[in-house]
Amino acid sequence: MLATLVDAPFHLSGWVYEEKYDGIRLLAYKEGRRVTLLTRNLKDRTADLPDIAAAVAALPAVTLVLDGEAVIFDAADVSRFQLLQQREGDDEVPVFAVFDCLYTRGRDLRDRPLSERRAALAAEVKSGGALVIARRLADDGFAAFAEAKRLGLEGVVAKDERSPYLAGVRSPAWRKVKVRLEEEFVVGGFTAPAGARTHFGALLIGGWDGPAFRYAGKVGTGFTTRTLGDLMARLRPLVRPTSPFAERVREPRVTWVEPRLVAQLGFTERTADGRLRHPVFLGLRDDKEPGEVKWR
Repeated sequence: MLATLVDAPFHLSGWVYEEKYDGIRLLAYKEGRRVTLLTRNLKDRTADLPDIAAAVAALPAVTLVLDGEAVIFDAADVSRFQLLQQREGDDEVPVFAVFDCLYTRGRDLRDRPLSERRAALAAEVKSGGALVIARRLADDGFAAFAEAKRLGLEGVVAKDERSPYLAGVRSPAWRKVKVRLEEEFVVGGFTAPAGARTHFGALLIGGWDGPAFRYAGKVGTGFTTRTLGDLMARLRPLVRPTSPFAERVREPRVTWVEPRLVAQLGFTERTADGRLRHPVFLGLRDDKEPGEVKWR
């Protein structure tokens, strides 16, 4: 179930307001001690997230399906996507922030209201180690948004407690309001490196406006030496002779690529023509398909 993006905070009776996490959305399937962690586009991330898989396997319910996000929290207890993408060493261990329970102990809960599913979640999962139950913010939607802004969270997800779980649907019963400006964009090319930079200078990015792939600007910051190399290895097989963008892009020394890689960027604002101001690369998203990235 997907949340609908709205432009401003709001308050409605019978709704709850949760922290919006900045991670990788996962469904965790448990049968006995066997656990599978799948992304939205059905990529198996079980081997990549062994601590989460082991924590779900240790839960008492024999059969269980949980919905949540794999995240890494910073020192201020705020989830950051780039920490998940660029983690190094054993000190940065992802945890599973769980916000829904779809199936437990032989019962399919998807048709049940959110309030009942949340109660089942609380009965089956206790926060600790690699598992945390999604944090609820203030009961009032405007106060919840102010709290998220004060804490530096990515945003708020508002949910109607009466709503069933609609798998694969972007439903108005779940609505997200962003505090931090972060979005996904698709890579359509890269510029040549300059100075001491290796591999490439900047990524040219865009999104889909119907059948047209529109240009949103370029991002040249946020890369480490390691990510520059990793990205170049992903970009080389996608090189094409012509621009994938609908508009003419006036950038020198550009190599065009097939628009298949999804990148998450932070930025300060978007201009009237859709260009990003002060964008920063946060990481690649292999849990989302390029066609999902719409022009806004």
